Amino acid sequence: MIDDPYLSLGQHPMKLVPPVQRRGLGLFSALGAALMMTASASAAELPVGGASDAFDCIIEPWQTVKLSSAVAGVIREVTVDRGDFVTKGQVVARLEAGVEEAALALAKAKATSDQPIKSALAKLGYLRNKYDRSAALIDRKIVSGNQYDEDLANAKVGEQDVFTAELNQKIAALEVDHAEAVVEQRILRSPVDGVVAEILLHPGEYRNDQSPILTVTQIDPLRVEAYVPTTYYRQVENAAVASVEPEEPFGGTYRAKVRIVDRVMDAASGTFGVRLELPSPDHRLPAGLKCKIRFPNVTRPIDQAAERSWANPYLAGAEQ
Repeated sequence: MIDDPYLSLGQHPMKLVPPVQRRGLGLFSALGAALMMTASASAAELPVGGASDAFDCIIEPWQTVKLSSAVAGVIREVTVDRGDFVTKGQVVARLEAGVEEAALALAKAKATSDQPIKSALAKLGYLRNKYDRSAALIDRKIVSGNQYDEDLANAKVGEQDVFTAELNQKIAALEVDHAEAVVEQRILRSPVDGVVAEILLHPGEYRNDQSPILTVTQIDPLRVEAYVPTTYYRQVENAAVASVEPEEPFGGTYRAKVRIVDRVMDAASGTFGVRLELPSPDHRLPAGLKCKIRFPNVTRPIDQAAERSWANPYLAGAEQ
């Protein structure tokens, strides 16, 4: 047993460390080395700025329209089937409109007939001639004043009859427009260029105020919806062009333009929505595909807090 912890070796004293303390220092050194190796490995796994990230997205129709008629009624015919391409303004269905079409034909007959005007003009000519004769004879006292006044009044009434006949013909033309509008309410037209996605009602079925007849989807352009982490918010700009990579078996890379960048974040998921417009004039890409999207000049932000959390504890202690 050594009483003095120091032994003189020349003029340099040396402290003798008990074996238990030496084992403790060895364990501490091994733990420190392991922490340094872990910190180095974790630092290598930290996000590095400059790498372009791919985000999940989905390709959807630009819009989906459930078509209904302006009025209720029994369906006469549906002129398209599921999967058919339709153009804007194309007739896709009709309701029963027998009464309305008869009223339209009657209005057209009235509007195209000029007989009332011809009759009024013929009567006006007779009344004017009669008035002219009365005016020529009144000075010779052959026609009484009462007869003259009556012929004058009849001539003026004849003129008003002509005006009334002309007005009635204009009204008949307006009635044609009204009857055509009533018939048009029972004709269903596609509001967009697209494809028929679903037939909901068939001929003979009754369409009420809540039931659509069919569904049309617009697939040119397509709509791409992506949800991006909020850390990238200031890097995604409106009108920017991004690369869209559909899932297999379609694959390939397509260019889409950013149309909407949401101003409201989703706090639960830590993301914000981005909508893009993807042209598809040849309809090569169907809607409903999963995809990956890459934005230009959008790099993974460096997580400074993560770097600080993995800092070397020995260097941190030295700085302190």
